[in-house]
Amino acid sequence: MNKVLIAGNWKMNGLTGDATREAAALADGVAEVAHVLLMIAPPTTLIHPLRIKLFERGIADRVAVGGQDCHAEVNGAHTGDVSAEMIADLGGSHVIVGHSERRTDHGESDAMVKAKAEAALRAGLVAIVCVGETEAERRGGETLAVLARQVAGSLPEGATVKNTVIAYEPVWAIGTGLTPSTDDIVEAHAAIRATAADRMDATDNLRILYGGSVKPGNAAELLALDGVDGALVGGASLKAADFLAIAAAAPARA
Repeated sequence: MNKVLIAGNWKMNGLTGDATREAAALADGVAEVAHVLLMIAPPTTLIHPLRIKLFERGIADRVAVGGQDCHAEVNGAHTGDVSAEMIADLGGSHVIVGHSERRTDHGESDAMVKAKAEAALRAGLVAIVCVGETEAERRGGETLAVLARQVAGSLPEGATVKNTVIAYEPVWAIGTGLTPSTDDIVEAHAAIRATAADRMDATDNLRILYGGSVKPGNAAELLALDGVDGALVGGASLKAADFLAIAAAAPARA
């Protein structure tokens, strides 16, 4: 089994001083979580500064840095957008695509997410493809159908267990403090893996992260669930102590 991946999404938070402070705090505790992989996706403005601070602290090989989104094209007249190649040029190794806030706030379709994920692979990045149902879809009993549709429509061509990660983030649980039942999470992850198997080989080794109000207090229970290979952490990743506590709660894997 792959090591558990704990990925932090800072969203639209942080300035250069925050990158300096968080790198220092991570350096103080990263040795205690050598059994997991760590990745932080700060705002694009902080990808390079955070990388530099991690290098200065001697932990750049322990904490990967990535982007929160990318455009599908290499370049062009796309004001305000960032290409996967630009993220790679800044030293990023991963990029999140299809986050629920992008799907909701920017109307991103599965086809758009797939194109962005393909751009990530083109640039040599690991694509973290997000899928998840809304509260209305859950109440309507549509969760598994929604997940199957999103996975099938969002996975990039050429996806492998080495270049692609899937993150299950029930939209209604993000930032609310709510989480699905453990049985629901296991069922959702199994459904995602089964659908991915139609598009990828060796999905037993595919990392499927859970993302939805993951905190130090619930991390151990969530990360111990069958089929959960890590976490996509939002607000709790903004404080190194909380982020490291979540990582410390993860089971050790080879």
